[in-house]
Amino acid sequence: MARKKAEYKTGNNGSGASLGFEQKLWAAADKMRSYMDPAEYKHVVLGLIFLKYISDAFEEKREQLELFTADPASDLYVREPELRYEVLEDRDEYLAENIFWVPAEARWSACRRVPSCRRSDVS
Repeated sequence: MARKKAEYKTGNNGSGASLGFEQKLWAAADKMRSYMDPAEYKHVVLGLIFLKYISDAFEEKREQLELFTADPASDLYVREPELRYEVLEDRDEYLAENIFWVPAEARWSACRRVPSCRRSDVS
């Protein structure tokens, strides 16, 4: 059941403390959601949260691989930049660590660059 506006505009988080940003978060969520039913909106939000989670894990592993492939003392050292890029984009490097391999166009950083994802009317 959806909350009434009066319930979440008070700034009270239920613990007796007022954090002050709840009202802004709800207002931003209402603007993004527009007239979509909250039951439908949760599917969009949960998908985005999942994408952010797997992208963060992927980027962390990618940064680690970047360091190892650039370090001459490492077992994973690759001299040629083209081959180093291939190692960074090798799906098996990520799957071996139980990390989802995320295609370049689906990564969180790529999604943030899409103009339709950056709406100026949402604060």
